[in-house]
This record gives sequence, C-alpha cells and structure tokens, in this order.
Amino acid sequence: MKAVVGVLAVLAGGAAAASGSGQSGQGFGHGSAHGFVALREVDPSVRQDMRYAGARNFTGGVVDGYEEPVCLLARPAAEALRRAQRGLLRRGYALRVYDCYRPQRAVDRFVRWAREADGPHDRAAKTEFYPNVERNRLIPEGYIAEKSGHSRGSTLDVTLEELSGRPVDMATAFDFFDPLSHTDDPRVTGAARAHRQLLKGVLAEQGFVNLPEEWWHFTYKPEAYPDTYFDFPVAVASVRP
Repeated sequence: MKAVVGVLAVLAGGAAAASGSGQSGQGFGHGSAHGFVALREVDPSVRQDMRYAGARNFTGGVVDGYEEPVCLLARPAAEALRRAQRGLLRRGYALRVYDCYRPQRAVDRFVRWAREADGPHDRAAKTEFYPNVERNRLIPEGYIAEKSGHSRGSTLDVTLEELSGRPVDMATAFDFFDPLSHTDDPRVTGAARAHRQLLKGVLAEQGFVNLPEEWWHFTYKPEAYPDTYFDFPVAVASVRP
C-alpha cells in the first residue's frame, strides 16, 4: 500500500485533468489515457480472454469501444494484480482476466441491448448467460446498470486457472446472470467454493474488494479515479503518450 501512495501522487495531475472534462471523462477522447497502462506491460503472465472484444459475451458480438482485446487498468490496480499473480503462481494457479477498463460507450451499449427483444440468434447467448431471467428484467434486477466501476479503471473481472491453462471449477461461468454467481451463495460447495474463496482472499491481500453479487468482479482500493467515468477506446494506443 505504501508504494501505491507514491504512484497515486504522480497520477493526481492526470486525475484532475480528467475530472475537469466532466463525468464521462470524454476529455481523453481517442488520445492518451494518462495514468492507465496495458496490463501486459506490467505483468505479461496474467492470461487475457477479453470477452467484449469478441463474440463470446451476452450481446453476441464485439461491444462498442473495444478496438483491441487488451486489458487496460489504472497503474496502481495493474501493479496490485501483478502482486496477486505472483502469490498465485507459487500455489500452482494463475489469473485470467475477462474484462478490465470498460469505456462508457460500452456500458451504454449494454443498456440498449438489455432493452431490445431476444431474437432467434440470441438463443445460444441466453442459454449460456441468462437462462433463468428474461432479458427485459436484467436492468430492473440489477444485472446491468447505466454506470459501471469498470469505467473508472480500477475494476476488473477475473478468474483462476491451473498453470496448464485448464479452467478451475467456479460453479458458474463468467457473466452468468443468476444468484448462483453470488460469491458466497450457500449452494456453491466443495472445490468451487474453495476456488472462489482462494481468488477472493489472494486479491483482498493486495487491496481488491469483491462485489458480493459476482464472484469474478473486483475493485482495487483506493481507486485512482473514483469520480470519473472514462470513454476512451480499449486499445494500446489509448495508453501510449
């Protein structure tokens, strides 16, 4: 934590500039996102499966704002994730991230999608991601919101896997819209419960706070940009000077 304080001090100027551009953070536009980094530059050993940059997600296609399948994070969060990865590697596990920084335009797309009607082409996605809830209930029941902590740069979606790359049992898939995805759901027992608790415990040691409703969702505290929702695209060029 002491090392992070110094990093935050360096970032203060960038945060002030972003806040001055309004809540959406659109002052960054398509330019450089000061204070953000590509996770691969901090720790290339963390595996990446950026779901919203491809078709395997609940919308069934590439989501607005995802120009490249890369994980971008505020630097303190990326460095904390590197520390967590080091601890897990010693235990025979590795981290795989599904989503990191998420532009506001992507959140807006989720909201529009949730208000659309399911069509025949949506059957596979419904079976995998929301089999027990109707699409028009995803917003009222809190699964999709108009603002996301991901847009502030310190939140990520992550899972465990074996060093071989084999997935471990987490009881549900990522983005499974159901109470069974609650981290401490009492129906989750055995190996799946142990894996969830291992992930939660190792990340908590490095300052990450779990969202109880989603076993995969963590936010690094203190956030570098707690009051700004950014909208620059997900691309390595966004974080390059």
